[in-house]
Amino acid sequence: EVVGVGTAHDEDEIVFITSDAQLLHFPASAVRPQGRSAGGMAGIRLAEGARVVHVGVVRAGQVEDAVVATVAASSDALPGTVPGSAKVTPLAVYPGKGRGTAGVRVQRFLRGEDALYAAAVAPRVVRAVGSGGQPVDLPPLDERRDASGTTLSAPVAGLG
Repeated sequence: EVVGVGTAHDEDEIVFITSDAQLLHFPASAVRPQGRSAGGMAGIRLAEGARVVHVGVVRAGQVEDAVVATVAASSDALPGTVPGSAKVTPLAVYPGKGRGTAGVRVQRFLRGEDALYAAAVAPRVVRAVGSGGQPVDLPPLDERRDASGTTLSAPVAGLG
């Protein structure tokens, strides 16, 4: 299953975020070029039942300013139907790890939450939108790597 596509130079960082709140980033130079008949390469090691919710490329020179936004809720709820909680954190607080590893926890779940349903990495600011196209306010930047999110006022349909 294709979960993300992008172009990257060797100096850029590739970022994976999973539904079980794991974040992994590594240099694009760690990715070997693949031909048409290749079997692919390992990006992030997933725990049983987890899936990738975001793959992104952060350009060289933008890693120090990049931010990560995550939105958590119950996996029993339809995505975008409950507000859940969100967290916005600088990418720089997450240590880089090798390709094919499990990553580090990006958000601690609140009571009733057990999955991330949305995530994004952006150069400086991440914005959220509701299902009707209205803006949804995200919490202020949180420098803590492994903190829980802040309860949102409305469900998030997309981040970017």
